[in-house]
Amino acid sequence: MATWRSLTRDEAIQRGAQLSITSYDVRLDLTTDDTTFRSITTIRFTSTGGPTFADVRPTALHRAALDGAVLDTGTLDRGRLPLDLSPGNHELVVDATMPFRNDGEGLHRSIDPADGEAYIYGMSFMDAAPTIFACFDQPDLKAPYTMHVTAPDDWLVVGNARAEEIGDDDAAREWRIGPTPRLSTYFVTLVAGPYEHLAEEHDGIRLTMSARASKARALEEQADELFTLTRQSFDELHRLFGSRYAFGDYHQAFVPEFNAGAMENPGCITIRDQLLYDGPSTHADRSYRATLIAHEMAHQWFGNLVTPQWWDDLWLNESFAEYVGYRVIADATAYHDAWVDQSYSRRVWGLTADQRPTTHPVAGNGAVDALAALQDFDGISYARGSNVLRQLAERLGDDVFFTGVRDHFERHRFGNATMHDLFASWTRAGAGDLDGFVDDWLRTPGPDVLTFDRAAGLVRRTPPAAFPADRRHRITVATHGPDGWQREPLELVGPATPYSPPPEAAVLLDADETTWAVAPPDPVTMAALPRLTRTLDPQLRASMWNNVRLGFANATVDPAAVVDLAAVAPPIEDTADSRKHLLPWVLGTVVPLAPAGSLDRVHLGLRAALERTQAGSELRLSTFRALVASCSDAEALASWAADHGIADGVDLDDDLAWRIRRRQARLGLTGKAELDAALDAGPTSHALVEHAAAVASLPTAEGKDFAWSRLMGEVSVAMYEIEAAGYDLWQPGQQHLTQGYAGAYFDQLPTVVAHHQGWVQAVAVEAYFPITHLDDATYARARAALTLDLPAAALRRLREQVDELERRRAVAAAFPASRVSTDPAD
Repeated sequence: MATWRSLTRDEAIQRGAQLSITSYDVRLDLTTDDTTFRSITTIRFTSTGGPTFADVRPTALHRAALDGAVLDTGTLDRGRLPLDLSPGNHELVVDATMPFRNDGEGLHRSIDPADGEAYIYGMSFMDAAPTIFACFDQPDLKAPYTMHVTAPDDWLVVGNARAEEIGDDDAAREWRIGPTPRLSTYFVTLVAGPYEHLAEEHDGIRLTMSARASKARALEEQADELFTLTRQSFDELHRLFGSRYAFGDYHQAFVPEFNAGAMENPGCITIRDQLLYDGPSTHADRSYRATLIAHEMAHQWFGNLVTPQWWDDLWLNESFAEYVGYRVIADATAYHDAWVDQSYSRRVWGLTADQRPTTHPVAGNGAVDALAALQDFDGISYARGSNVLRQLAERLGDDVFFTGVRDHFERHRFGNATMHDLFASWTRAGAGDLDGFVDDWLRTPGPDVLTFDRAAGLVRRTPPAAFPADRRHRITVATHGPDGWQREPLELVGPATPYSPPPEAAVLLDADETTWAVAPPDPVTMAALPRLTRTLDPQLRASMWNNVRLGFANATVDPAAVVDLAAVAPPIEDTADSRKHLLPWVLGTVVPLAPAGSLDRVHLGLRAALERTQAGSELRLSTFRALVASCSDAEALASWAADHGIADGVDLDDDLAWRIRRRQARLGLTGKAELDAALDAGPTSHALVEHAAAVASLPTAEGKDFAWSRLMGEVSVAMYEIEAAGYDLWQPGQQHLTQGYAGAYFDQLPTVVAHHQGWVQAVAVEAYFPITHLDDATYARARAALTLDLPAAALRRLREQVDELERRRAVAAAFPASRVSTDPAD
C-alpha cells in the first residue's frame, strides 16, 4: 500500500502564505470501471513565488501541466507533486486515475447486497480529498468549485451545489455542479448512484433527501419527521445566529458504510444510513438522530461559513455544533429531553477520554499534522467542549454570547478564523476578561474529581496531578431525605468546600451535570441507591449512572455494587444500546469483573423490569433486547428465535432475530453454517455486520480465524465488518481460544497498520486489542508494544486501550472479592 505524507502545520502556514486559490474545475468520469474513475482537475491560483507542491494521490498520474508546460509525473512523491512557481497567476491541470475506496474515505463505492447496485459518495475529510481530485489540501486555502460528473444514465448526482444535467447518451449523463461559494477542500463531496430522492421547500431553501433503493421505504416513512426537524432547526438557527444559511440547497444524503455519524459538507450533508431505521426504533435512537441533524446544520455556520485556520482549532467546529445542536433540539423540537439523552450518550465518553493518558486541551490541541488531528475528533472536542460552551453561555447570558457569535460570522464570512478571533468577538460584545476561563477550561486538560467526605462534612476537589488547575465549579447537589430528593446549588471554591447534609442521606454531586468533573458516589450513597433509583427523575437517574460508571472506571466503585444496583433497577431508560451506552457496559465490562452469578442476577432484574413496561412501548423493546443479550438459557433463546414466548408488543423482525443469533453464537448454541444460511436468506447491509459479529464471537477456532482474516486484509470488507468482527472476537470465558490471537495482535501490529490507513487503521487497532485478557503476560506485551514505531494515530489508540486494560486490572485488584468470571454463561 502506498504511503502518503500528511501535511504538517508548519507546511500549511508556509503554503497558505504563498498561495491564493481562485477556482477549481473538477471533471470526474464514474463510468470507466468498478475500481477506478478518471479525474481531471484545473486549479487557477495566485502565488508569491517559490517552490511548493500540490496534493494528489492517484492510482496512475497521466499528465500534469503548469501554465501549459508539461511536468514530469515521475516527480510525484508520496502524494505530493512539486511545483516551482513564479510570482503571479497560474493554472495547474492534473489528469489522473483515482481509486474507488471501500474504507469510508475518498470516493467510497459500496455494493448493496440487497440488490447488487453500486452507490458512491465522497468523504474528503480529513485529508482524503487528494484521492478524488488534485488540490492544495488544507482548510485555509478556500475556493469556489465547479464539478463536471459523467455517471450512468439511471444515477442521481448531488453535490455541494445544485446539479444540472448538461448532456447524455445511451449509457451515461453529464452533470454540472456549481460554482459553489468558497469551500475548504475537506468539504467537497459528491453523491452518485441509483438513490431514491425526496424534496420539499422551506423559507426559500430547497430541502432534499436521498437513500439507496433498499432504504427507500424507511426514508419515505420517516421523511415527515426528518423534514420537520430540518425546518425547525433552520428556524431556530436563523434566530440564534442572525444570518441566513449561505449554501443554496440543503441536501441530506443517507449513505452506506459511513464511518462517522455524519459530515457537514456545505449543501450536501452525508449521514450514515443506519439512522434510517428499518424496524422499530427507540426514543434515544431518534433523539440522537434529531440532534445529529441540528449538529450538522449548525456546522453550516461554525465550520463551513467560518472555518478553523488549522486543525488545532477544530473545537470551533465540533464543540459549537455539539452544544448548539443539543440546545436547538431541546428548545425547538419535540425532543425536549435531548439533554438527558446527551447525558447517556456523550458525557462518559468525554470524561473517559479526558482521563486517558492521551488527553489534550479542548483548544490549542497541538495537532502537528492532519492525521494526528483526526484522533482529536473525540469525546473531549465534542462532549467536554460542548459542556464548557454551555457553562460560558450561562455565565455571559444569551445576549452577549450570541452577539459575539454573530460578530464572528460577519467578520470572517467565507473565511478562516482562530479561537483568538472568536474570543475577541465576545470581548467586543461585552464579555469582559475571559483569560482565566480559557486557561482553566479550554487550555488545561483533565477533569477535576469531586468527592463527598462525609466524616469531614466537605466536598473535596482534586485536580489531575499532571494538569493542576484552580477551577471554580457551580454545581447542583441532590440529597435524599424524608421528602424525597432535594436539589440545592453549591459553589466549589478551593480544594475543599463545607457541605453538611443530614446524616446518612444519599448525596449526588453535580446532579444536573452543569460542570465538567468526575463525581463518584460515596459508599453510603452507593449502598442506598438500589432502594432509591425508582425515585429519581430522568436527569438525576442519568447523572447517577454516569457517576457510578466513572467511579467504576477509577476503581472506587465495586463491580459487585454495580450489579446490586443493576439487578434491582437495570438502566432500561437508556434505550440506546451502542457500546457507549449503559446496558452494554454493564454486561460487557462490569459483569466479567463481578462475582459469579452476576449475569443471572442482572437477567432476572431485566425480567422483572420487563413486567413493569407497557406492551408496545419503547421501554419494553429496549428491555427485551437487553434480556436477549443477558440470556444464558438455550431453550429460551431457541423459543424466541422461533417467535415463541416473545414479550407482547415486541416483533421478531430482522434486527431482533440477529440479536438472538448473536447471543446463541457467543454461547456456542449455533454455528457458522447456520449463520451463513441466515445471511444468505436476507443479505442486507445490516445482516452483513451482524453476521460478522456473530461468527467472530463463536467459541470455535473457525470463528476466530474468520475475525482475524478481516484484520489482516485476507478478506476485503468495509469498516463496519472489520469493527464488528474485532470487538466480538474477544469474549469473556473464551480466553483459552483467544490467547494465541492476543500474542499475534502485538506481533502483527506493524503489519496491521501498514495494511490499513486513515480512519480504519485506528478502528482496527482498537477493536482487535485483546481487552478480555487481564493476565500479567498480556499486560506486559501491551506495555512493550507502546515502544513500537507506529503511526501517531495507531499509537494513540493503542495507548488508550492499554489504559483501559490497566483500569480493568485495577478494578480486579481493588475488589478481589468480586471474582473474575471464566464462565461464558456467567
